[in-house]
This record gives sequence, structure tokens and C-alpha cells, in this order.
Amino acid sequence: MHIFAVFNLKPGVSEDDYLAWARSTDLPTVNALPSIASFRVFRATRVLGSDAKPPFGWIEVLDIADMEQFGKDVATAAMGEVAAAFNNMVEVTFVTTEEVLA
Repeated sequence: MHIFAVFNLKPGVSEDDYLAWARSTDLPTVNALPSIASFRVFRATRVLGSDAKPPFGWIEVLDIADMEQFGKDVATAAMGEVAAAFNNMVEVTFVTTEEVLA
């Protein structure tokens, strides 16, 4: 299963501050969770074929190896602190997915 987090930074949160936190805390902490196969963060750069601004500035992709373990992982105090810091910086929507195969 994959979870996509699409978000924009809250007013007053700089890209530099968010990126420093993502690189030092979010990426290494989440990637170290037993339930995570991979966790990546992307900056949206443009809407393909358009000059329009993307509706979201950032996208996180979580590849969940074990959803039951993920529930346990995110319930820890350490992940509570990471989630609180994240929520203080962003306005986010989380989307769970199922892959469509041929």
C-alpha cells in the first residue's frame, strides 16, 4: 500500500526551514520505521503543459510494507513528535491507494 501526502507549507513557514527539518528529522525517522519500505519527499515544480502553479507544493510518498505494523509505528511517542512538528508546518491531505495492475 502507498500513502500520498499532498501539502502546502503554512503561511510563515519557509521552504528552507521545512527542508532542513525534512532532511534532518522526517526522512531519516520515517525511513527507519519497521513498517516502511520507502519514504520519499518531492517538491512540485510545475503543472505539465501549463504555466499554472501546482495545487500542492509538496508530495510525500510512503510505501507501506506492513499496515498493521505501521499503525503501531505511528502510535509511538517519537512519531507523535514528528507528526506534531509536520502538522505545525503544513496543511496536508493524506490519500491511501491501491495499485491498479494489468
